[in-house]
Amino acid sequence: MISNKIMLEAAENFGTPLFLYDIDKIKECYNSLFKFIPYKKLKIHYALKANYNIAILKALRDIGCGLDTVSPGEVALALQLGFNKEDIIYTANNMTDTEFAEVYASGVVMNIGELSRLEKTAKNYPGSRVCLRFNPDVKDGDNEKTMTAGDLTKFGILLDDVDKVLEIVKKGDLHVVGLHEHTGSGLQKAESVYQSMKNLMQIATPANFPELEFLDFGGGFKVPYKPDEKRIDYVEMGREITAIFENFCKSYGKELKMYFEPGKYMVAESGHLLVEVNTIKHNRSRTIAGCNSGFPQLIRPVLYDAYHHIVNLSNPDGKPAKYDICGNICETGDRFAEERIMPEIREYDILDIQNAGAYCYSMGSIYNLRSMPSEAVLENGELRLVRKAQTNQELAKELIATAL
Repeated sequence: MISNKIMLEAAENFGTPLFLYDIDKIKECYNSLFKFIPYKKLKIHYALKANYNIAILKALRDIGCGLDTVSPGEVALALQLGFNKEDIIYTANNMTDTEFAEVYASGVVMNIGELSRLEKTAKNYPGSRVCLRFNPDVKDGDNEKTMTAGDLTKFGILLDDVDKVLEIVKKGDLHVVGLHEHTGSGLQKAESVYQSMKNLMQIATPANFPELEFLDFGGGFKVPYKPDEKRIDYVEMGREITAIFENFCKSYGKELKMYFEPGKYMVAESGHLLVEVNTIKHNRSRTIAGCNSGFPQLIRPVLYDAYHHIVNLSNPDGKPAKYDICGNICETGDRFAEERIMPEIREYDILDIQNAGAYCYSMGSIYNLRSMPSEAVLENGELRLVRKAQTNQELAKELIATAL
């Protein structure tokens, strides 16, 4: 855990806004999964979309973590960083023929989630080894927009369509080596994990898919975002997951590999967005603390109404008051927190927006032509800058230079 003192030191050394990540915390989260899920053929594929910071990826590569990728760019980055193609799964949706061809040529396992794409694969790439993504018909997650199963989702082949799948597979002489499902992000109920596993296992029979090497149950493991939020009992969950899978393997007649693809669980709690307050405004019933970042740099609150705990690093013992903590973007919805009770916030105080390691920088943009923040890491007690923010002049020059 990064101390307040170290965060203030990072803000002083590298400036703000600044994303700061605890690499040792990320490694700890990765290793904990093997303790929670005591299955000897467990393989973890980190969901790269959660955070593509190079220092994080190198650390995960060095401890043997695989990757879940969702775009050709992510695959290219992974391969150039030295990840083995055997440790990468490609699970894009609504992909183009060009994208498919590019990733297929890399040798990465393709995870196919639409009947039409499966038909094209059978026609154009007969004899291929593939994984198939199914919709597990279990709806769960911390927001409607991040639930990836059920009737309204665009993800996965319906379990009811397994006969159509088998017909296409036979026609293209495809080798189905894996089956995949993913229920959602921030799963609320352990039972959702168990039931989605069981639903996929109902079609994962030797009669349907005799060449299976693994089943992939996606990610979505929840982490607490609020200080009083109860942490999931992953020891009990992992024990049940293992029992379900071992019983399945007995009925299948072979010990398969078990895959999970955590993103948020791996990196969310490691991350901090450090911002500086530059304005205090009293607006009748509201007190607004304006800071030098905005929603393009951490979009989750405005996009999902997501909660991020915020700490006043500069004045932790100040008299509590209620604040709207706002950004510097030309939108009224540009708030990191609304009516949040905090120790007194003063101009030039440094605030720590917590749980900023997942789906924050990676979902960022340069809206209002403000560069994305610098990124730093703490690893083995050492602070270091790993990506420097562009200056205003550099950003402008890049836009002009890339124009046709």
